[in-house]
Amino acid sequence: MRVVSPGMPVGRVARIAPQRIRRRGAVGRLRQGLNFAAATVQQWARRRRERAELARLDNRMLRDIGVTPADAWHEINKPFWRP
Repeated sequence: MRVVSPGMPVGRVARIAPQRIRRRGAVGRLRQGLNFAAATVQQWARRRRERAELARLDNRMLRDIGVTPADAWHEINKPFWRP
């Protein structure tokens, strides 16, 4: 004979995670998504700064770093979200 207390879930309900644990999982996923979004925005800002610096270089400086003016023009004119 099995004794069931009034506070003990029975059947299918017993397999469902308690509210507190499910909430922690949702918060973790939300935090992970926000961290990913923040990292993406930081990466976009870094690309924008690097391309602006490349645009300020003259032909002599481009030659020094081994980049042709055509390659520089191609990189400078890319949108910030494109690698």
